[in-house]
Amino acid sequence: MTAASPNSPTDIADILAFYASAGVDEALEDAPVNRFAEAAPRPVERAPTPTAPPREDKAPERPAASPGLDASRVPDAPARSSVAAVPDEAQAALARQLAKTATTLDELRQHMAAFDGCNLKATAKNLVFADGNPEAAVMLVGEAPGRDEDIEGLPFVGRSGRLLDRMLAAIGLDRTSVYIANVIPWRPPGNRTPTPHETEICRPFIERQIELVNPKVLVNLGGPSAKTLLNTSEGILRLRGNWRAHTTASGIAIPAMPTLHPAYLLRTPAHKKLAWRDFLEVKAKLRALS
Repeated sequence: MTAASPNSPTDIADILAFYASAGVDEALEDAPVNRFAEAAPRPVERAPTPTAPPREDKAPERPAASPGLDASRVPDAPARSSVAAVPDEAQAALARQLAKTATTLDELRQHMAAFDGCNLKATAKNLVFADGNPEAAVMLVGEAPGRDEDIEGLPFVGRSGRLLDRMLAAIGLDRTSVYIANVIPWRPPGNRTPTPHETEICRPFIERQIELVNPKVLVNLGGPSAKTLLNTSEGILRLRGNWRAHTTASGIAIPAMPTLHPAYLLRTPAHKKLAWRDFLEVKAKLRALS
């Protein structure tokens, strides 16, 4: 049975509305069209050429790159120069050399400010070097600056910084009696996690910074800081609460307490009690060393 064709404008409008709701948005022709046949390239007729013996002094012809084909992918195409997205090993070696030659914290800061080998510097507003007392017995090291830290050029000044201040006050310390820094001195764009390459580029600077401060106790705030400076792959929940040691380039072993990062504690308040225990351990260690 064949359906009756719509005749009235109302019927035509109804069926068009049905087609539109069904996703039909293009009219079709009565006869099918072979689109593959239309897209097929037409063969090019070439006149026969006499065969000539090959010449040894003539380089073989390269195939011409077709439209849309990257010329660098054509065989024997010359390599194009490109700029690496991340620093190479030469920049890592330069960072180690600069860190080694710094004899004071001021020199180290100047070297880091002039260093262009880490691509994070290009997107950061400020170098976040340190805050607090460089003569302090306690040094705290986080991972990388956030938005507020990048704006002010100081570590731990946002919400996590205010929580850290309260944690320090609970054991009788403040920013005048501790020294605070980060493994990465430049903010990663969008607060993303620093790449392992970026971390290795900046490692010589923070290690030299620790060596120059020479604290009695080192506190690693968060897993990335602990893994980088304690040379371990364990997670922070297994590391925290257990004394480890950070060994400087000169061979000095500094007691280190891995603990939870304040930003993590803001997201997981139930774990504040774990950090409290860790800070009590730090307080007891300072008393034992004094």
